[in-house]
Amino acid sequence: MCIWTEELAKHHAVTTNPALDENTLPQAVADTQILIVRSTKVPAEVIDAAPQLKLIIRAGAGYDTIDSAHAAQKGVAVCNCPGTNSIAVAELAMALLLSLDRHICDNVFDLRRGVWNKAKYSKAKGIFGRTLGIIGLGNIGKEVAKRAQAFGMKVLAYDPFAKEDAFTQLGITRYTDLYQMAALCDAVTVHLPDTPQTHGLFNKKFFDCMKDGAIFINTARGGLVNTQDLVAAMKDKQIRAALDVYEKEPKATDTAFDYTPFEGTDFYGTHHIGASTDQAQDAVAQRAVEIINHYAQTNEFLYKVN
Repeated sequence: MCIWTEELAKHHAVTTNPALDENTLPQAVADTQILIVRSTKVPAEVIDAAPQLKLIIRAGAGYDTIDSAHAAQKGVAVCNCPGTNSIAVAELAMALLLSLDRHICDNVFDLRRGVWNKAKYSKAKGIFGRTLGIIGLGNIGKEVAKRAQAFGMKVLAYDPFAKEDAFTQLGITRYTDLYQMAALCDAVTVHLPDTPQTHGLFNKKFFDCMKDGAIFINTARGGLVNTQDLVAAMKDKQIRAALDVYEKEPKATDTAFDYTPFEGTDFYGTHHIGASTDQAQDAVAQRAVEIINHYAQTNEFLYKVN
């Protein structure tokens, strides 16, 4: 965050406090005109507590943690920073895919315990020539497609809102039936926002369509997946899952994670780190500065989403 504080402090009064959350934020924003958040939730109570607030910037792409409808009613613009973390998230999705296929985490865990088990860990399917289904062909989905193709994978994609050019330019086969596509894939990776239409989309109906032993990856939003249904599919169909986001996710300040639902399954998980690379952080910071400077100069909002 130091990049934007250094740049913005040249022209604006800047206060930073990463420890604030949705409960303590209302007391801190009384005189705030511009609010920048990353994972911190901004409910209506926060917006109502800031009578001078004009702009909320989500330092990332997804903005479901912000009550953007209430902000609009209050005349507050909500802007995001699209495309700035696409490569970082795509890299993690591919890392999880490869890690599951080659049992990387289990390999390392056993070696650290002094266990040598080459016979067990020599078993991998390989991803060359396999079929990857990408659900959501936005900025992140496109970056995943490029990397999967570089590994020699066949790429299918489902996105009812993407233009046809997005598929043809990358040489991707488009599917309009999500469940038909799922049945053809050796691995599926999810890159959708969490909306009323997509919330819980990955449930028993979807997992029943997947191949036995297929890989399911979610680096998008935890609310997209019904955890109970996923775990059932992992046990009944040997679905292998890698998640960076969770239906019930700890706060950034928490130090405990409830692993109980995944016990007895072939599960890999990371700590909601998809966008957390130095490159992505720098790009987000630059985009936030761009939004603020443009607003200060023109009174107009770049990348406004409400």
